[in-house]
Amino acid sequence: MQTSDLHGKVAVITGASSGIGRAVAQALHGLGMRLVLNARRPALLEELGRELQAAVVPGDVTDPAIPGRLLDTALQSFGRCDVVLNNAGVITSGTVEDIDIEAVCAMVRVNVEATFRVAYTFVRHFQSQGRGHLVNTSSVLGTKVRPFAGAYCGTKSAIEALSEALRLELAGTAVAVTCVEPGLALTDLHRDLPEHPAKGMGINHPLRPEDVARCVVFALTQPEHVRIPRIMVLPGEHQI
Repeated sequence: MQTSDLHGKVAVITGASSGIGRAVAQALHGLGMRLVLNARRPALLEELGRELQAAVVPGDVTDPAIPGRLLDTALQSFGRCDVVLNNAGVITSGTVEDIDIEAVCAMVRVNVEATFRVAYTFVRHFQSQGRGHLVNTSSVLGTKVRPFAGAYCGTKSAIEALSEALRLELAGTAVAVTCVEPGLALTDLHRDLPEHPAKGMGINHPLRPEDVARCVVFALTQPEHVRIPRIMVLPGEHQI
């Protein structure tokens, strides 16, 4: 697809109220796409929905009913669904002694279980209509590991495996799969930490959400015969 080909098409975005999800929503709106947005923080989501004239579905993505509601909303509001950005995610890390195991399990429910539900729900729809594009937000830590972050890395490795398996299964069809692998970015992912990890890592210029959004647009605007299975995007100072 060329950029102009996105005009009038419909994208569903989870984790849309801030960070990468919000930046992608704004970028796609600017290209003429119509949007269905999901997030857990209803006030932020409603505000963004008004800004982008988007349909909104507030709710926790771990609710098994949310993926179906998102697809139904796209079809009822706009009559179609062409793209899903599977973007909702959280992070929990810590030493063996200190990590909160319940928080780890909650992270797995968001980063793996909910992401898998969204992926399969929408890929089945894309298969039935003969076209569509699944974009999964992974991380550079889906391809590498760091001390204290093994559980988070494991959740993103699961997204890498799912994305690649779906790409292979769907090869030869008009359903595309892309896995986006950002490095350290200025998002709300780290909002519960005393300071952003960039400071301790000597990264003065972390990624901004708009940097990742440009990568998503790049993947979505390729000619129909081209696939972009993975895009890793890093800050220039990120030694990983």
